[in-house]
Amino acid sequence: MLDPESPYDTPCVRICMIDQQSKFCVGCGRTLTEISYWTRYTPDERRAILEQLPARLDLADFKD
Repeated sequence: MLDPESPYDTPCVRICMIDQQSKFCVGCGRTLTEISYWTRYTPDERRAILEQLPARLDLADFKD
């Protein structure tokens, strides 16, 4: 389980590739902005992003 209190605990799974259609990372579901600002976000901001990731990855369906 990721700790939103820690700016260094990220959802990165080392499959770093941005999907051109959705603009989400194929591995973690974050946008480039979210990835680059991760350590600057507050715990509440990180928590809000983390809550969105499963739905983003399901919606984008990167498995194909």
